[in-house]
Amino acid sequence: MQWNLTKELLSEIREWIADGKDTALHEVTKDLHPADIGELINELRREEAVYLYRILDDERAADVMLELDEDVREKLLSSLTSREIAEDLIGSIDSDDAADVLSELSDEKLEEVIALIEDEEQASDIIDLLNYDEGTAGALMGKEMVAVNQNWTVSQAIREMRKQAEDLDHIYTIYVVDDKEVLKGTLSVKSMIFASASMRTTIRELYKDEKVRKVLDTTPAEEVANIMKKYDMVALPVVNESDILLGRITIDDIVDVIQDEADKDYQMASGISEDVESGDSIVTLTRARLPWLLIGMMGGMVSANIIGVFDITENPHMAVFMPLIAAMGGNVGVQSAALVVKALANKSALDETLPQKLAKELGVGLLNGAICSAIIFGVSLLFQIDYHLSLTASIALFCVIIFASFFGTWIPMTLNKFKIDPALATGPFVTTLNDIFGLIIYFSIGHWILHLS
Repeated sequence: MQWNLTKELLSEIREWIADGKDTALHEVTKDLHPADIGELINELRREEAVYLYRILDDERAADVMLELDEDVREKLLSSLTSREIAEDLIGSIDSDDAADVLSELSDEKLEEVIALIEDEEQASDIIDLLNYDEGTAGALMGKEMVAVNQNWTVSQAIREMRKQAEDLDHIYTIYVVDDKEVLKGTLSVKSMIFASASMRTTIRELYKDEKVRKVLDTTPAEEVANIMKKYDMVALPVVNESDILLGRITIDDIVDVIQDEADKDYQMASGISEDVESGDSIVTLTRARLPWLLIGMMGGMVSANIIGVFDITENPHMAVFMPLIAAMGGNVGVQSAALVVKALANKSALDETLPQKLAKELGVGLLNGAICSAIIFGVSLLFQIDYHLSLTASIALFCVIIFASFFGTWIPMTLNKFKIDPALATGPFVTTLNDIFGLIIYFSIGHWILHLS
């Protein structure tokens, strides 16, 4: 059953923290998943969060730390000493998670923590991971894995696997390497146990000598996510340019990448230029949202000038359809852009060239435009709106829908070609430009038709 944090429970927990009722706090958290405790701590004030975190046992506290929001985790880490982080936290989590946590520390405190880690191999692994650029396979991977030498016997391999598996919660795959640690293949636990005729059988005789799906340590995280998603993989080996096995990336790390990418694209499409949360400061939220608001405001000023250029006072009744034209252009443009961005993210857009994609959107625009313009023409006549104005609105709407379909397709594909995130096109950018060009089309057609009448 899923645990739900209610306002009443949160209020009660705050009272227990204030009164120092550790027994009650232990009772309410003992059966909770670390993610649930993390959700609880995220809602507490800094002093309350620190108090609750400190009453958890070391291993449980380490798991909870990984479930916290970044800003909450930073506050908790600042309340812990370097020794507490090194001995109680880092020793209980995998190397990739440890590197993520330590990357949030100041350089001075980071050096102190690394120096206090007793396990020299673990400290070395963490340092290696910290040297990778954020957003690469190297920064995502963990060093903990099960690897066996192709020249070992099954008996020797099992002994070594027992040692390696002590630091692992799950064994997804056994990696086979040669004497130089070059990745040669993979092996399942089942095949090792059941396929060998003797415990003296060598690993070379058991593993499949086939091309292993792997990624370089410099591969972008988004590409790693696409590979694991496409091939339904739960773990993916990471190698360097010499094919030496460095580590492995597991599905839980990729879920975080997919979520982060989705959040980033959604924020960008909504006109938010930074990665922000609702709990961030007013200044941070304003800085993230203001740029696109200013762009939208400038677009509005351009639209106002367009109205002035065409002198709406000559045909004031044209104002009736201005909101409709602007709204339909923006909606159609965002629809087209969103479909293209989704296709680019899934790599399915690579099957079509830009001309092919534009030709398809021409067909969609023609059909949608014809239907919508026919409806608006009929409804306008039904409400006894001037015939020439109704004709102007229907023809303009038809043209605007076709233009917006083209524009919404062309912009994200062009941005992608120049290595700019195409999600940038699906928000205020396309909407604002379609508003401007939609009004130009509407007034140009109106000027032509109404002056002929």
